[in-house]
Amino acid sequence: MEKLSNHFYGGYVLSNNKQRLPRSYRPSKVGIFLFEGPPRDPLHQSPLSGIPPINASRAGPSEDGPICLLIDRMASMASDIPSSDKKVPKTKAAVTTRAENGVEFVHVPGWEKLPWLWHGFSTRVGGVSSAYGHDDLNLGLTADDTRENVTRNRELLAEAVTGAAGTPIATVRQVHSDVVALATEVAPGPVCEGDGLITDRTGLLVGVLTADCTPVLVADTKRKVVAAFHAGWRGTVKRIVENGIGRMQLELGSQPKDLVAAIGPGIGPCCYEVDEEVFSEFGSQFGYARDLFYEVGARMHLDVAEANRRQLLDAGLGTGNIEMVGGCTKCQPGLFFSHRGENGRAGRMLNVIGVRG
Repeated sequence: MEKLSNHFYGGYVLSNNKQRLPRSYRPSKVGIFLFEGPPRDPLHQSPLSGIPPINASRAGPSEDGPICLLIDRMASMASDIPSSDKKVPKTKAAVTTRAENGVEFVHVPGWEKLPWLWHGFSTRVGGVSSAYGHDDLNLGLTADDTRENVTRNRELLAEAVTGAAGTPIATVRQVHSDVVALATEVAPGPVCEGDGLITDRTGLLVGVLTADCTPVLVADTKRKVVAAFHAGWRGTVKRIVENGIGRMQLELGSQPKDLVAAIGPGIGPCCYEVDEEVFSEFGSQFGYARDLFYEVGARMHLDVAEANRRQLLDAGLGTGNIEMVGGCTKCQPGLFFSHRGENGRAGRMLNVIGVRG
């Protein structure tokens, strides 16, 4: 074995003269190595995670010091490297509906054929809040807005979607997890900590809050079961949507062939710049991870909506039963709240679905 004079990151050998990320993910020589002990990022000295199982033989010490292990999985892991040749897909514009009370929300094309179904991805248009602009529909209990405003805004959204301001909305205390809860009754506050809700109860909306993360709504066309999932990058890596559909099957008897799903407005690959930690996490979990990343200049961008579409397919949904409604939250500040676009000080959208009472 020859001695190595290269840095290590995420399972790849990187030559010293390729420090610019993300191009530095491209190994310049044949061989993938793993340091003994907890591997660390040489650029930032942070621990790395997600290294897959290996069948390794010992190599000699590199000039950088640590003993290395030669990994036999070079071909499969190298295929995960993002390519600069891919063009970032454009996020299609979301088509909104304006209710009689002035609330503007996104309706899923084709779902009007399900007369028993309520649903809507909210926007920031048509509310009573002034903390983030004028007449904003902030639906999250943030530090900048009042509870009275948020309560009134939720009533306005419920009225726009269901026709009645008093329709209850069940939510969860979101923590970027894979936890999905069953909503069986009306609760005065969040049902629990988690990032997904399912229900077959009539007259109840279930919803998740977003301000860049991706919302996913699912409906069982046969058993009249509905679900709402909050899928940021962490929840997506943890397979929140795939786990949630499993819960729909286990708890309420749903079959994937009967499900329809809609992926709502979130930050698009045009705007969602991520770091090497995110790349490593996705690469450790998904064989198709390479397809989700794009190189934009010296940066990587991630397509979270596509990641969740892939999870829906893996859960058994047909391609024709998945709707991408579009809308980039950062690109369209007049229509959506964006945590990134507003430097961390933003309101929240609420994405709801329910079985008509």
